[in-house]
Amino acid sequence: MSSNKETPIKTIGFVFLVCLVCAALVSVAAISLKPLQQANKLLDKQTKILEASGLLEKAGTDIVGTYNKYVVAKMIDLDSGKIIEGNTDIFDERADARNAAKSSKLTNDTAGINRRANNAVVYLVNNEQGQLNTLVLPIVGSGLWDLMYGYVGLAPDLNTVRSLIYSDLKETPGLGAEVLNPKWKALWPGKKMYNDSGEVVIKVIKGGAKAGDIHGVDALSGATLTSNGVQNTLHFWLGEQGYGPFITKFRSVASKGGLN
Repeated sequence: MSSNKETPIKTIGFVFLVCLVCAALVSVAAISLKPLQQANKLLDKQTKILEASGLLEKAGTDIVGTYNKYVVAKMIDLDSGKIIEGNTDIFDERADARNAAKSSKLTNDTAGINRRANNAVVYLVNNEQGQLNTLVLPIVGSGLWDLMYGYVGLAPDLNTVRSLIYSDLKETPGLGAEVLNPKWKALWPGKKMYNDSGEVVIKVIKGGAKAGDIHGVDALSGATLTSNGVQNTLHFWLGEQGYGPFITKFRSVASKGGLN
């Protein structure tokens, strides 16, 4: 009789060894690919920020060079609006929002995000003379199916919209996903977020905004919940629970020649 006869113990041991080797290979691959994944994630973010500021076409293939030339990223404390220390390249709003120690439970959750990270990164996009041209603010809020992530670009008056760019969403193609349609995005430049009293009054209007309405944008046809989600998200992030304290502080100190 062969001494190499299979036994249950040998079979289990072999399976365990194969699993161990596979797990090791997966771990090595994950570790070795992590820097590349982080670099690609950063490049995607920089691309969206340039798009939100109107510099993407100018950048061409030199995304990183254009970003580094014109964009200054600042970490802020959302509650106080103060600029704080932090690595803006690796800051992960999604991870912080899931961490109870780094986020706050919302009492008036108009954006439908449940928890809001305590900190955020804002992007000051300058012109050739080094003067502010666009303030780009990351935003997140509920759509029909899930959270929608994007950026809003504001002119130096911190009221006039330069752009509204969504970058990550799971909305229905042909309906809610029309937030990605260039024709709809083209409706936003020139609109005003605030009224003369400083209230956030931007509206996404079902049936279409009236001609000359500086606070109104046409809603998406057949996508009421997504349209409402866009409006609610902007009201939240431009309000006191979002970037409101920073915008107030920015307006106060910018005229004095500093941001800190």
